Amino acid sequence: MSDSDKKDGETAAGTPGVDFIREAVAEDLRTGRYDYVRTRCPPEPNGWMHIGHAKAFSIDYFVAMDFGGTCNLRFDDTNPEKEDMSYVEAIQRDTAWLGIDVKDRVLFASDYYEQLYELAVRLIKKGVAYVDDLSDQEIREYRGTAVPDKSNITLTPPGRNSPYRDRPIDENLDLFARMRAGEFPDGSKTLRAKIDMAHPNLVMRDPVMYRIRREKHYRTGDAWCIYPMYDFQHPLSDAIEGVTHSLCSLEYEIHRPLYDWFIREAEVFPSRQIEFARLNISHTVLSKRWLLRLVQEGLVSGWDDPRMPTIAGMRRRGYTPAAIQDFLKRIGIAKTDSLVDIQLLEHCLREDLNKKARRVMAVLHPLKLILENWPAGVTEELEAINNPEDPEAGTRLLPFSGELWIERDDFAEVPPPKYFRLFPGNSVRLRYGYIVTCTGFDKDPVTGEITAVRCVYDEKTRGGNAPDNRKVKGTIHWVSAAHAVSLEARLFDSLFAAERPMDVPSGVDWVETINKASAEFITNAYAEPSLASASSGDSYQFERLGYFCCDQDSRPGAPVFNRSVSLRDTWAKIEKKSAQ
Repeated sequence: MSDSDKKDGETAAGTPGVDFIREAVAEDLRTGRYDYVRTRCPPEPNGWMHIGHAKAFSIDYFVAMDFGGTCNLRFDDTNPEKEDMSYVEAIQRDTAWLGIDVKDRVLFASDYYEQLYELAVRLIKKGVAYVDDLSDQEIREYRGTAVPDKSNITLTPPGRNSPYRDRPIDENLDLFARMRAGEFPDGSKTLRAKIDMAHPNLVMRDPVMYRIRREKHYRTGDAWCIYPMYDFQHPLSDAIEGVTHSLCSLEYEIHRPLYDWFIREAEVFPSRQIEFARLNISHTVLSKRWLLRLVQEGLVSGWDDPRMPTIAGMRRRGYTPAAIQDFLKRIGIAKTDSLVDIQLLEHCLREDLNKKARRVMAVLHPLKLILENWPAGVTEELEAINNPEDPEAGTRLLPFSGELWIERDDFAEVPPPKYFRLFPGNSVRLRYGYIVTCTGFDKDPVTGEITAVRCVYDEKTRGGNAPDNRKVKGTIHWVSAAHAVSLEARLFDSLFAAERPMDVPSGVDWVETINKASAEFITNAYAEPSLASASSGDSYQFERLGYFCCDQDSRPGAPVFNRSVSLRDTWAKIEKKSAQ
């Protein structure tokens, strides 16, 4: 592999290496720009954490750890109408579950309201901030917009100065103090930075710093009726905390000049902003705003719906912290946005669960198999391997009797070509058990549905080995009908069938593209008796069916299992083909 072929964050061997962020941090330490490293995870508590946040949080945290630094979990809570303590608690819970240990460095921008107010006063006194009476709509009109010309080149005509832009400093100080005191109605005045209304970057055209909002804050209550805007709060909260490297996703690159401007004009600690590409995954939407809509409109069961890309939803589905971190390491840190195939994420989960998950047998679509020559009332115990990837996992004993449950599609009255499972006259191995030969079947006379398959077993083939070396191509799984545990199995697929769910034709609402077949609940499944003691969060491989996780809806005697991922690994096949 040549240097030009390497991805950011990879060495020639494809292992995690030095990415452009770590290179920048190392250079800052080498040149003396900083003598320590501090980063921050800056969530807004207006929704639950999703895997895109997990990528950002992991970059923030592990970059700091790699340089012996610290990482803050700071909640940027300056938008009270959308924020809630339940979101704070959910984000803290999910962060800890991912292995990001910031429990001793949990901070809130709302704790800095007084300091932020004083910094705003400092900017007014310097003559670089003013109180404006324009409405939100008027501010947008005065600022102007970028428009394409006839040659399809985007132009940004200069904006217009607000008529209140040149108010005297003393008047601005008085008005800002009265804004805080609650003398003016909501939306009637704002505090704006005085930068340049002709700046080619629209973000720099006198951005709003404070607005009046009479909303009760989940932490400060009614103490404030003015709240700082994110572009003002973000850099100055970083500075207050002594954050050296403020790592942001790429959409904030256009905001970096404003970030630097506020730090420079407020004369505070010089934090540095560095941007990286955000995470985009196929068949997935990654925005709290969009995910909130799914929750509010009842299109999913909640933030922890196993189809959601939230960390809580992924955990409930059966994803592990190790699988998620492996995925994040594989995609690396890039400077340009790209779309990651969701099959890579599923591949990482399969690899992790293959090493850890105990093997069990379960039947999702049961069909009775009757052994006609089995001794009446006899039950045997067969030894089964718990995990072939982990010898220390040991073995278990499975009850085996004359009536079993098998998968309905493991029998065919008229078999298609190359069908090696049960059909009249054919023989198969029962996993860990005996070789059986189909002698017939029972059929409902009204519906025509096959209700049972009849077989005979060869008592000399216990363990599945034929002493006469006969060729038996098919092996099927089973559970003893008399000993089986009844369970509910929930099969999940991608919530969106489209690779890019937000790319919809004009006039089409993106939620209309939801995959209506993304969840199937099977209430009459059966499993071996060991699953009766499964606890919420326990993961298993249901042999031949996939990896399943015990759901929080489980009750004593009524377990519920979510399919985490199937056994099919299309990603590995694609990777193998591309390497050839």
